[in-house]
Amino acid sequence: MSVPVGQMMAVLRHVAVQRLRGNARYPLVLMLEPLFRCNLACGGCGKIQHPAEILRSHLTPEQCFAAVDECGAPMVSIPGGEPLLHPQIEEIVAGIVARKRYLYLCTNAIKLEEMLPRFRPSPYLAFSVHLDGPKEEHDHAVCREGVYDMAVSAIRAARRAGFRVTTNSTLFTDADPARCRRFFDDVMELGVEGMMISPGYSYSKAPDQSHFLPRERSQNLFRRILDGAPRRWRFNQSPVFLEFLKGNWDLECRPWGTPTYNLFGWQRPCYLLDEGYAKTFRELMEETDWDGYGRASGNPKCADCMVHCGYEPAAVEATFGSLGGLLATARLMLLGPPKTKPADLSGPAPAAVGLRLQPNGLPSLPVIDRS
Repeated sequence: MSVPVGQMMAVLRHVAVQRLRGNARYPLVLMLEPLFRCNLACGGCGKIQHPAEILRSHLTPEQCFAAVDECGAPMVSIPGGEPLLHPQIEEIVAGIVARKRYLYLCTNAIKLEEMLPRFRPSPYLAFSVHLDGPKEEHDHAVCREGVYDMAVSAIRAARRAGFRVTTNSTLFTDADPARCRRFFDDVMELGVEGMMISPGYSYSKAPDQSHFLPRERSQNLFRRILDGAPRRWRFNQSPVFLEFLKGNWDLECRPWGTPTYNLFGWQRPCYLLDEGYAKTFRELMEETDWDGYGRASGNPKCADCMVHCGYEPAAVEATFGSLGGLLATARLMLLGPPKTKPADLSGPAPAAVGLRLQPNGLPSLPVIDRS
């Protein structure tokens, strides 16, 4: 895991305060969408399918700051659309950094290199560059040739300028485990702080609905990629979430952990589903039927979802919710996951290694789950 110590401490303080207040539902990351407009038309994205008048609109810096303050989450992610197309993005970034929120600005990096002089390096700011696999796979996913090379050039320029840089990779059905492992090696050689990975989720508005991963295929894919992972790979994610992706740790979605604010207001219930909006953050938290979402609810829209925005908050909850969870997570951080050989990438997927807790709350030895 490669998460700044200051960020980990900010999250820990936030969780401790919320638990002392008796809050069972609280935000960890604000998903702030200041615009939907983009300079790409990716087949797996539904954001740019909005009408033209919506795509021409954007939130003001004041609206963005009000949402950050109202939500109170210690971290902010600015997805899109493409945030660098916002005419006041520098002002938005500076205002959030001044509030000492850990900010991840998600970008396809087409405009990043030319815009770097408009930003100042800060421990609170990281550029999260989309790289959906090796060059061929990435350019295919974004439906334009040459974007991978532009992103790599921008990452190198940002690192030379002293900025924190992470990558964000969404994997689909055509992901090849062996090529993904080589891709992770290549990303590490770029000097990024860490990688974030997630299976693709089926946006209802996305033009291409044929390449999203169902849950079992997601687990098989991530076991093949991550089993026997070398220590040089650094992930900007919790080790519990990575084990969840492999099918080794049971988590239930916590959609309130990553509330979304955009042009329409506070999106119900999460960044991925579009089922109405609340006018205020309080209304979102108090009037949303949270029991109707997540895999345990039986909602078919949630059955296959394993995306980080719903399950990273659950991983944090699993870590700090009990002594056993804290010890099991510490073991993962210090020793890594249970030792397994790298998967045979040409054969059947390996069985899941289930992490279980004993009745006394202490972590037990891993068991092989072949059910």
